[in-house]
Amino acid sequence: MTLKERLNADFKDAMKNKQTIRKETISFVRAAIKQYEVDNREEIDDAGIASILTKQVKMRKDALADFESAGRMDLVNAYNAEIEVLTEYMPEQLTDDEIMNMVKETANSIGVEEGNGKASMGKLMGAMMPKVKGVADGNDVKKAVEQFLG
Repeated sequence: MTLKERLNADFKDAMKNKQTIRKETISFVRAAIKQYEVDNREEIDDAGIASILTKQVKMRKDALADFESAGRMDLVNAYNAEIEVLTEYMPEQLTDDEIMNMVKETANSIGVEEGNGKASMGKLMGAMMPKVKGVADGNDVKKAVEQFLG
């Protein structure tokens, strides 16, 4: 079963079981998938859907800080519930240790030395991001690279 088929089946189940947050969250994702397919005139694959899911989660996480500072705990709770639903469909995320190991391996392969300072930041980030697309947050990768370059 593809990710798209799973989303459609889970959407129907959420409707039957009257799970409002789950239904609405999956509906947003399905709309984003449909928009991509209409814009690009092509069927989206699981990797593309994972990318959309990552963007949806990032968008919600970015909004959380604003809602917390405004004291809107109702929205904070709703967004946390939506993030929980979205992460069910995403590939398992890398841990901080796994990211750091990948940074070290990538740095060795492209000739960047540890403690090199920020001079090699762009080169190392450019090599890292394609490797971790969909399985690690960009901010986590940036922190690991900065720590590595010290």
